[in-house]
Amino acid sequence: MVLRRAVYRWLFPAAFVLPLWLLIGWGVFEAGGWAFLWVLLLGIPSVFIGQIILTLLVRARGTVRAERAVSWLDVVGFAVLHALTVSLGFFGTWWWGGAFGLTIAVALALFWAQLWQLWREARPAGFVSFRTTSSAYLGEGSTSARPRPSDVVVIEERSELR
Repeated sequence: MVLRRAVYRWLFPAAFVLPLWLLIGWGVFEAGGWAFLWVLLLGIPSVFIGQIILTLLVRARGTVRAERAVSWLDVVGFAVLHALTVSLGFFGTWWWGGAFGLTIAVALALFWAQLWQLWREARPAGFVSFRTTSSAYLGEGSTSARPRPSDVVVIEERSELR
């Protein structure tokens, strides 16, 4: 439960820390001008917006709000996604493309996993069937059962102006 709560608390700060790491990694590992354009125009905005969307989907679930802890599927999914995002900040030349593709695939899989968990918690447990009785009160000329006086509420309108 401690790990699940720690991940719950980490999700919003991760939306700021992970994009910042991409910028810091570019500077520290001297990735070059094209990498800077990628970081500035694509990397930082997509990681920030993607993390915010995933965090909001997680926090939309009732069980997460009640327990203030994510599910174990969330823990594994976010651990893999964040590890891959951190690996992108190292800008390794021979493996970076594969890590980039894998990061996108994991982010999309985590997005659909969040939607699936939200749908599973939000759907009704079963369909509600309403039944009506065979008799109803239809008015004075009706021969069907009439309501008892205790079931009738009378509201009178006053037309006094003050």
